[in-house]
Amino acid sequence: MRYYNQLFSVSRFAMRLFVDQLTNLDFSYLDAKRGVIGETWLASIELRGELDEQGMICDFSTVKKLIRNWLDNTLDHKLLIPRHSSALSRLEDGEQQSFDWHCSRGLIHSSAPADAHALLPVTDITPDSVANWCLDELKPLFPSSVIELTLRFENEHIDGPYYHYSHGLQKHLGNCQRIAHGHRSRIDIWRNGEIAEDLKQAWAKRWCDIYIGTEAHCSQDPEHQDNLLFSYEAQQGHFLISLPKEHCYLISSDSTVELLAEHLAEQIKLAEPQAQIRVKAYEGLAKGAIVER
Repeated sequence: MRYYNQLFSVSRFAMRLFVDQLTNLDFSYLDAKRGVIGETWLASIELRGELDEQGMICDFSTVKKLIRNWLDNTLDHKLLIPRHSSALSRLEDGEQQSFDWHCSRGLIHSSAPADAHALLPVTDITPDSVANWCLDELKPLFPSSVIELTLRFENEHIDGPYYHYSHGLQKHLGNCQRIAHGHRSRIDIWRNGEIAEDLKQAWAKRWCDIYIGTEAHCSQDPEHQDNLLFSYEAQQGHFLISLPKEHCYLISSDSTVELLAEHLAEQIKLAEPQAQIRVKAYEGLAKGAIVER
């Protein structure tokens, strides 16, 4: 993982300030091979600058609030679109944004309020490319005493199976209603009180790079026979996304982590009715739901 720096000026007396794992981001992004990918990144920062009259480069509370709020408003719970990718064949900008994305899995089409997307001037969405762009945008927000800023995005270390999933929660009153945001999530499953590695691996594989959609929001895409179309009206506006069928997993309920954990437990129980099943499903970093059947 490379560190990206913005050098604002030069001082041999500068000190360094750091905040590791300041916040985490849950979002989805477009990939030319994999399609729509749910992701979770941890953000860490480092500042170099002159000490003020308090003996500080910048107050920790100021740094944390500024960075966290900016990342929340700019990237969190959005669909990140690499504007310079050749896979982006059409983009209609405005209050309602729509695009066509041609990936190895097929065509992806979406339309959503502009706030649900983050259009980045990059070719690919990677921790490095996004960090570099963020630093260009963050530079004007810091006082002149800060001469260098370092930003790092990285994945949580997960010792075991995990999956990337994207979804949207129509009934949510916050940004989870956006139809294509997502998470990188671990999963723990127990069978009769013992960890079930086979079940963990099976579901991680089944939900690899998946879009989890609610049946009530789903229909056959009339223009693309290999695609499923998901659409709904929510508080923030009209949301629509069309994806290749192989990219989708349908459930009968909403896709909150509570209901996903319940769905997993019920599906496993159907296959193993005599077993006692416990599912601990995560939604991104260090949060989720537990269901026992």
